[in-house]
Amino acid sequence: MAEIQKKVWKEYFEPLVSGAKQVDLCLAIFDVHEGDTLVIREWDKDKKTYTGRYAETIVTEVYKNKEDDSFRSQQCIDQFGFQMIKVGVGKWGTEAQ
Repeated sequence: MAEIQKKVWKEYFEPLVSGAKQVDLCLAIFDVHEGDTLVIREWDKDKKTYTGRYAETIVTEVYKNKEDDSFRSQQCIDQFGFQMIKVGVGKWGTEAQ
């Protein structure tokens, strides 16, 4: 099993760590499989820096497709496709600064 580290915008971080949101749809630009450990680090897109908060969870399901959406270019969709990642509630905390 692999460990994958990804940054997540502040507005999406809290719902993931609280368990209110258990799936995330993203471009399939990284390889992820059921059972992998996903470490998400909260990212402040305005300040362009990490906040220091993180969460670690286990990927429970992955679904992939290449259907169109309005947020990405067709070229990116054709090249990578999407993956929907379902996670369980894990541990979270704040990194030492």
